[in-house]
Amino acid sequence: MRLPGFIGILLGLLAAAGELAGVAFPTARWFFEASRDVPWLHSGSGDDAFPWFGWLCTVVLITAGSLIVIRSFSGTPPNPLTQRRIRRFREINRGYWSLVILCVLATLAALDQTVVGKRALAVKHEGRWSFPAFLPNELKNRDFGILGDLADAPADYRKLKRVLEADGSGRVILPPIPYDPTGDTLPPRSRPLERIDGLHCDSADGKPYWGLAGSYHDADHDRMRLRFTLRDGRLSGVADGWLADGTPCYTAEYRDGRLLTERYTGPGTKEAFLGDPLQSLRAIRYHPSPPSPADRHWLGTNSQGYDVLAYLYGGLQVNFKAALIYLPIVYLIGISIGMMMGYFGGWFDLAVQRLIEVFSNVPFLFVVIIISSKVPEKFKGLPVILTILVAFGWMGMTYLMRTAAYRDKERDYIAAARVLGARTPRILFRHLLPNTVAIIVTLVPFTMSGLVFALTSLDYLGFGLPPEYATWGRLLNDGLSNLSAPWLVSSTFTVLVGLLVLITFVGEAVREAFDPKKFTYYR
Repeated sequence: MRLPGFIGILLGLLAAAGELAGVAFPTARWFFEASRDVPWLHSGSGDDAFPWFGWLCTVVLITAGSLIVIRSFSGTPPNPLTQRRIRRFREINRGYWSLVILCVLATLAALDQTVVGKRALAVKHEGRWSFPAFLPNELKNRDFGILGDLADAPADYRKLKRVLEADGSGRVILPPIPYDPTGDTLPPRSRPLERIDGLHCDSADGKPYWGLAGSYHDADHDRMRLRFTLRDGRLSGVADGWLADGTPCYTAEYRDGRLLTERYTGPGTKEAFLGDPLQSLRAIRYHPSPPSPADRHWLGTNSQGYDVLAYLYGGLQVNFKAALIYLPIVYLIGISIGMMMGYFGGWFDLAVQRLIEVFSNVPFLFVVIIISSKVPEKFKGLPVILTILVAFGWMGMTYLMRTAAYRDKERDYIAAARVLGARTPRILFRHLLPNTVAIIVTLVPFTMSGLVFALTSLDYLGFGLPPEYATWGRLLNDGLSNLSAPWLVSSTFTVLVGLLVLITFVGEAVREAFDPKKFTYYR
């Protein structure tokens, strides 16, 4: 139990140090970022806003972690029965190794911008090093000597890497996946075409190219100059042209490689504008585009131009963040109310049962639709969705905890605690709760899998998180809307099912390890 305590202390200290020193540490930065992004999680406005939620989380992490560590050193020796259960869990290889994989995934998700992100980990420019990924504010192009119209724009570190490495004046170290999960729309991908026997052929396989092709004004292939339609390697269809500022100036129509009509309205002559476009044509792949290891798009892009692997990583982070918030709150409410129902009984038990019956018959999806339509756009986010899920999620375990408390409240150790003057909270949480650990531990994995499934379902239906969150449900919906891009559905389905299977394996192993029949003998 010491390891979770040390992790909590470390995370709280990093969050506080990062806020005071202006350093964005991986994962630890999330508390203060969420506090500033969500209007009701901070007080004040502008530069004077006080992120009270971030400081509250920091204090809770340090305090809870310290208590766990102190109790681990000063507490009683471990329960032999608990140790036998842990040994039994380790003997179940399927569940044990699934837990190891989940811990590895959680660690990977905690590395945050050091693994996935468009900001460079380190930049060497003019002999000085900077670390943009760990700064709370974005650096501008002018900070790296890029002037002109884009001087005040946020630095594009992928382009900066090409520029600095081309002239040897600096160095840029990017994360392994140099794309943000969301908000990082990529331009259409392109690759050069080859002329073979008068036909435009794909440079990858040498076959005549079918699709869109074009030429560009700049070497970075950001501003398109001409765009053609090719069929079987020949120009066929409508062609368009644009000036360097994006103004349309040229239209034409081809059929089987022959020019039928054309019109030019730009400055200068048509010949000067066209030049020899056939020698510089590049195949254009609009989003969603297939996987391309050469561009470091290992799983392709979605219809919004986001890198799929980075998007899946962002979805994994959202699931883990939601679980870390949802599980403690749901279990705190469910365990407390369930034990009080069984311990007090009488009118309290009956009143809470009727309340649970009413809540259980409320249509969950309708509530989500109503709240999604009424909540202002600026307030939408993970806290709102988790509040709805918590409102419906605490009821499932109350009856189990009620049964356990109702069974044990007449035991001798409870009567002895009453005689010694123990108050009700101490009896509930010091004496009754430890005897229900098997129930709680068994339920946790299945509650987490239900949370992942609920978030994915709501996002798939369009009633979940806003677009600035990377969610697997929205990516699955995107894949079903673009069946010609099978990498979207296949990758989302694989990671979703894989995560749910891992959690299920852990849950089954925990249930078997904590089964009382394994350690009970009858005569």
